[in-house]
Amino acid sequence: MRRSACSNGSAAITAGIAVTRQPLFGTLLGATAGAVLAASASSIGTFSAMSPGGNFEDGWTLTTLRDIAPTRFELIGDGDQVVVKATADAAAASLTRTLRQNIDEQTSLHWRWRIDRVVERSDISSKQGDDFAARLYVFFDYPLDRLAVFERTKLRLARWWYGDHVPAAVLCYVWANSEKPGTTAWNAYTSRARMIVLRNATDSVGNWVEEKRNLAADFRAAFGDVAPVVTGVAIAADTDQTGESVTAWFGDIGFGP
Repeated sequence: MRRSACSNGSAAITAGIAVTRQPLFGTLLGATAGAVLAASASSIGTFSAMSPGGNFEDGWTLTTLRDIAPTRFELIGDGDQVVVKATADAAAASLTRTLRQNIDEQTSLHWRWRIDRVVERSDISSKQGDDFAARLYVFFDYPLDRLAVFERTKLRLARWWYGDHVPAAVLCYVWANSEKPGTTAWNAYTSRARMIVLRNATDSVGNWVEEKRNLAADFRAAFGDVAPVVTGVAIAADTDQTGESVTAWFGDIGFGP
């Protein structure tokens, strides 16, 4: 499979949403057509209701990259909960769900995650360092007519190559190494994916932490516009650029006020 853009090629964007870490981004982009979710609190990933060792339900799909060992995703028991365990050993892949979710100024995305260690050679500014212990992508159905001519041309070429679902706008929340929480930057592979650092090596490594993000505010800060429909979400752990080994865990994911 081709690589995606949000992770040194993260497989997230290309699944109908396609994150093409360069190739991965494109792969994630293709999986974005789904039912519209209610604007009120709604679940995207109720992993806690799934079975340890079982198959992923609710439309979650593995997106891999050609010639790159895939991150291993599995459902495991964690205390009285079932969570996703993602193990990356010089590997990259993403677990993706396509959907259509209208959001407003009050809509938040909430989830919890944990990592065993950061990627020591992670560097948000370079392709060689575009590896993160944990990522969560949000894909948006951004209208082409709002893009500059040059950006529109690049996106059309990407869609010709990867498929019509390559997203025109992506937010990518990451657990980084040295970058301070709150740091934002364009992805090293594409200017249509905004990286947002939520945690780093000094912040709760080894512990579960809860996240809650206002998507409209984050989108406006990244792209200077009103957030369009959300077309998908993906989770990932990737180390194919650096060759390191990390493990991440993800709990339930959902929209809420």
